[in-house]
Amino acid sequence: MGLSVGIVGLPNIGKSTTFNALTKAQNAESANYPFCTIEPNKAVVPVPDKRLAELAKIVNPEKIQYSVIDFVDIAGLVKGASKGEGLGNKFLSNIRDVEVILHMVRCFDDENITHVEGEINPIRDIEIIESELIFADIEQLDKKIEKLKKDSKFKKDALAKLEVAQALKAHLDEIQPISTYEDKENEIFIELNKELRFLSNKEIIYGANTDEDGLLEDNDYVKAIKAHAAKSGFEVITLCAKIEEELVELEEEEAKEFLTDLGVEESGLEKIIHTAFAKLNLISYFTAGVMEVRAWTITKGWAAPKAASVIHNDFEKGFIRAEVIAYEDFINYKGENGAKEAGKMRLEGKEYIVNDGDVMHFRFNV
Repeated sequence: MGLSVGIVGLPNIGKSTTFNALTKAQNAESANYPFCTIEPNKAVVPVPDKRLAELAKIVNPEKIQYSVIDFVDIAGLVKGASKGEGLGNKFLSNIRDVEVILHMVRCFDDENITHVEGEINPIRDIEIIESELIFADIEQLDKKIEKLKKDSKFKKDALAKLEVAQALKAHLDEIQPISTYEDKENEIFIELNKELRFLSNKEIIYGANTDEDGLLEDNDYVKAIKAHAAKSGFEVITLCAKIEEELVELEEEEAKEFLTDLGVEESGLEKIIHTAFAKLNLISYFTAGVMEVRAWTITKGWAAPKAASVIHNDFEKGFIRAEVIAYEDFINYKGENGAKEAGKMRLEGKEYIVNDGDVMHFRFNV
């Protein structure tokens, strides 16, 4: 799908440790000093989905294929990044290429792990990063405004764009992110956002990196982040990156037991992955056969022919119809034959909007 989540934050707060755990591979260097990550590490992360295992019990396939999300570990930002501090311009460029930001914030005390600002203060850390995103947007917008001023002398549509750009600039000058701009349905705004890819307009998930005690009960740092996030409607996921990295080395049953002992039902990483998938407006439909049970990633709201295209472009071009069984019916009636006999398989045409969990088989002719 080409959609990605960028992991950002100040240096040395657990970004690369989280990335290591997310990818189940220690391919992002973690070290106790700033800027240990220079180039953005990228990884394709499977989306945990218990439904696939249930489908596999019925179909007994040779393999299972999960939906995936791209995660990018972006080097730590610092105050002044928008002016080039700490290699900031390069890092801000990397953020511009992602659709959702996972903003990791340190929420634990440990005198053995240095903090680039000298003390633990999650709200200050958040404001540093988010201000730098705003400053970077201002710089982009200033250049655009200058161009639009010149263009408005001989291009009719440039003046209207200029007015919207100046309104956005005034909003940013109040140190308010683009995400809080009121007229975001305006076609000109949509066009400007598509062109400039405003950093402060991206969806944010806060990752509150705490210690083990913080998993059982929110500490004051986590409470402060949740209060801050509530103002903008962003989500907060509490995790202990160190424990998450240990969890991925365990077998599935061992990991479940470990989480149970901690009093936690789901790992922080699973919450992050599922939340990111939803924030990207993605859903999965399934194909279930003896070769494989597979989740296919599509954007919510896609019609059947477009959904079929992720398997192969020919499926969309020559689409005839889709055979559809709801996931619950497939499970309840023990597979395709049982669902057919119960009248639970539907034939759907080109207008059908695919639902999350649909088990599908496409008929096409090219």
